[in-house]
Amino acid sequence: MRALYLAGPEVFLAEAVAIGQEKKKLCEAHGFQGLFPLDAELSLAHAPSRSIFEANAAMIRRCDAIIANLTPFRSPSADVGAVFEVGMAFALEKPIFAYTNVTDVYAARVCGAQRAAAPLVADDGLSVEDCGLFDNLMIAEAIRAQGRDVISTDAPREQRYTNLSGFELCLRQAEAFYARGAAAFQMR
Repeated sequence: MRALYLAGPEVFLAEAVAIGQEKKKLCEAHGFQGLFPLDAELSLAHAPSRSIFEANAAMIRRCDAIIANLTPFRSPSADVGAVFEVGMAFALEKPIFAYTNVTDVYAARVCGAQRAAAPLVADDGLSVEDCGLFDNLMIAEAIRAQGRDVISTDAPREQRYTNLSGFELCLRQAEAFYARGAAAFQMR
């Protein structure tokens, strides 16, 4: 059974364990093993932060692919930990499937109504990339380099981190990808 690392901000929610279990059940229903970050066995030899880093990095190395929830978290951008994990998976040439539960593009989330002005400048006086993408171009283009786009769904605000419709679409993408044969995987 192929293993999927499940990246995203869900680990910070009060119901993190339950959401992780639900995601893992959905993975199993699609023929995958879900590896949720909170499942990691932590070493007592290091500080907690080092143990978490090493355990999650080991799971990413061990997985066959990654599904990342890139819904904006604590800012206009995706959870920085999940973004790191996407970058690590990309560097390891692991397939990346990703979704966001917010459909507004990055520039609109940063600049709001000011988006009509060009060039775009945020309240802090710094320019804002306006590529029409869900988030920073480095994240989006890493996924595009593998022949996919981030799946965008518009979940109600109270379900932003718990709505799994985008996650299920990623599972279907992963099924189709492996049905075609992982040997066909190439960076574009």
